[in-house]
Amino acid sequence: MIDDDGYFGEAVAATYDESSAAMFAPEAVEPAVEVLAGLAGPPGEGRALELGVGTGRIALPLAGRGVEVHGIELSRAMADRLRTKPGGEAVGVTIGDFATARAPGTFSVAYLVFNTIMNLTTQDAQVDCFRNVADHLEPGGTFVVEVMVPQLRKLPPGQNAVPFHVGEHRLGFDTYDVATQAMASHHVHVTEDGQGSFRSIPFRYVWPAELDLMARLAGMRLRDRWEDWGRRPFTGDSEQHVSVWEKVGG
Repeated sequence: MIDDDGYFGEAVAATYDESSAAMFAPEAVEPAVEVLAGLAGPPGEGRALELGVGTGRIALPLAGRGVEVHGIELSRAMADRLRTKPGGEAVGVTIGDFATARAPGTFSVAYLVFNTIMNLTTQDAQVDCFRNVADHLEPGGTFVVEVMVPQLRKLPPGQNAVPFHVGEHRLGFDTYDVATQAMASHHVHVTEDGQGSFRSIPFRYVWPAELDLMARLAGMRLRDRWEDWGRRPFTGDSEQHVSVWEKVGG
């Protein structure tokens, strides 16, 4: 159920870190922080803006590298979790929709990770997000997005669902509407005593070339695209990408 915190209210925030434990592992976090710290610039000079800062998975270790980090976050429940963590007081948070909310000051790098660009469920909102980021960036600043490549190649005719996790106590699958680019992630959890829960979150999938056009409309140009934070080449078989756009001019 959606509330003032969107789809990431207290019930989700309370278990978010545990349910996404693999994304909090050092091998998932450290390569991303390394790239973002390099784009932010020397410690004490650059500033970083995280859209959808959540509970601080990336913001906190990035701040630990000496980068001033500010976040935009719709969910107060998620932001509250961030503030209670060690170092959380050093990360400023603006509560609001990251497609339109304004954070104080300008930044050398802004970033959206872990498919969060798809939380904006219309093309207009995604375009607004790029424009909002461009307004926050200094000239020459960069915008980094980590997002999946839509898995439509896995859909045989007549099927609209792709599983992403099948386990003894958890089932996860995505459903696609190829006519509208709407999709949803569905999560089924069953405890050992047989109790179950179901959660569904809507998204809008977006293609790499579509993101490049959104960046161009906002006055940015593609600088790099990799398969992952380790900078492996992006290919036709890549299932995700990390893309870096640079703000042009002043």
